[in-house]
Amino acid sequence: MIKISSDFDSGNIAVVDANDPNDIKLEIKSDGKADFYQWFYYQVDGASGRPLTMRLMNAHGASYVDGWKDYRAVASYDGEEWFRIDAAFDGKELMIKHQPEQDRIFYAYFAPYTTERYRSYIASIQSSPVLSHEILGQTLDGQDISYLRAGNGPRQMWVIARQHPGETMGSWWIEGFMDKLTADGDEDAATLMEKATLHIVPCMNLDGAKRGHLRTNAAGIDLNRAWQNTTMEKSPEVYLVRERMREIGVDFFLDVHGDEAIPNNFLDSANGIPSWDDVHAQRFERFSNLLLETSADFQTKDGYPPSAPGKANLDIANSYVAETWGCLSMTLEMPFKDANVNPDRKYGWSPARCRNFAQEHLTVMAKIVDGLR
Repeated sequence: MIKISSDFDSGNIAVVDANDPNDIKLEIKSDGKADFYQWFYYQVDGASGRPLTMRLMNAHGASYVDGWKDYRAVASYDGEEWFRIDAAFDGKELMIKHQPEQDRIFYAYFAPYTTERYRSYIASIQSSPVLSHEILGQTLDGQDISYLRAGNGPRQMWVIARQHPGETMGSWWIEGFMDKLTADGDEDAATLMEKATLHIVPCMNLDGAKRGHLRTNAAGIDLNRAWQNTTMEKSPEVYLVRERMREIGVDFFLDVHGDEAIPNNFLDSANGIPSWDDVHAQRFERFSNLLLETSADFQTKDGYPPSAPGKANLDIANSYVAETWGCLSMTLEMPFKDANVNPDRKYGWSPARCRNFAQEHLTVMAKIVDGLR
């Protein structure tokens, strides 16, 4: 008998009917105190050699319906290697058909990055001699918010990830970034730490990640819409990071995300802030152009349309930081789908590619650090 479950770290699915393997009816759960949903992650047991047809019946009401266009789900037998499988959206349901080769298999929206893996990774790197580790405080669910610091140069460079918990590519990116930063003899890392102090918050939304949310924390707050009006009662994750920024200052800010609909990697600037000027534009263009030269996975044609002048939402981290500190401030978006630039049919946009992409960002950061002010 087939069993489907998601009662684990970062899991999300509701089983409507799993009696017929050829017509398994499922629904994605919402974020609890908010109506967002799109992230799914579940386990199927007892299906080896059996053709499965899995229907995500409420896909039409998902937060980003355009995300289902040309989308292919991910599957894994061991929770480490995640490969792509076909999916089809008919305007109402997302249908995933697959015949597992082993008795247990996992299916997900993107390769999951659990809070368990996060804790294990932080424990493995915090003993690095180039890092100092601090707990900024706790989330609403009582999880420790880790803050890592490296280097002792005058430029204050901030990197955060996973404000939206379903955007797990942010955590895979952070792994690659930290691996290069802490690697023995890495010239880019050495240059960066000589000229700058790096401030890294590897996972902003631990509660949402553990609960299997798409966008919000335990209180149903979208952290990337809480920067101007954050509170300890509703969004301590943002409040604690923002207060540390006020103590230290910011010369560079990169907020790492994923985008459901656009099938490419891109950077979003803070072009709609009231103080946007040629200096802001030139800093952004220099970083973007250098990343384009450095990475085969980056492009500049696809992305968000520019904001109307002076109309940026200052509750968004990128805009809030740029306006408050007058610095180079960007949002990195990576695809849930495969990237149209440099595609990979087997794995699509993947954890390995996120890690490599992060290391290319560090290389570019080392090149632009002198021109931040």
